[in-house]
Amino acid sequence: MAEIVNRVANSKLKTFDLEEIYPEGERVAIDISQWLENGFILREKEFRVQLKSFNWNHYTDKYVAIHCSTDAVLPAYTYLLVTAHLSGIAKKVVQGSLANLELVIFTELLQQLDTKPYENAPVIIKGCSNKPIPESAYLLLFQQLEKVSKSVMFGEACSSVPIYKKKK
Repeated sequence: MAEIVNRVANSKLKTFDLEEIYPEGERVAIDISQWLENGFILREKEFRVQLKSFNWNHYTDKYVAIHCSTDAVLPAYTYLLVTAHLSGIAKKVVQGSLANLELVIFTELLQQLDTKPYENAPVIIKGCSNKPIPESAYLLLFQQLEKVSKSVMFGEACSSVPIYKKKK
């Protein structure tokens, strides 16, 4: 009887799992309509007073997305004032939804990606994840890997979909 050999483990195939670079930390959203009169009207003086008296410590070491759930028309500085109170407290602050927050986090991570280990190698981008990886993160990752790798596939080693192969 022949010995069973794991050809995938012995191959030059490199696997990239976005979950492995997923930064830990709670993600939270702040709705600024809570500080607006009737949820719509910004009165700067009252707004500043409310921000100053708010307990910002709830956001220590958290990733924060600031948004307004109403159709209030707000001056651009509104989000800056909230961000100023989170500065030095939160890990990261963005304007928008929690989905926007994840995209910003991954964009920054992937812009700093060391691609040397993937040079001229066949790479598979692992597709299944248990963490909320934004779909756009896969596109950003592909764009980084395409520049250096021999080929890029998506999925699992046993059932991958070819995406790119370097021309000879």
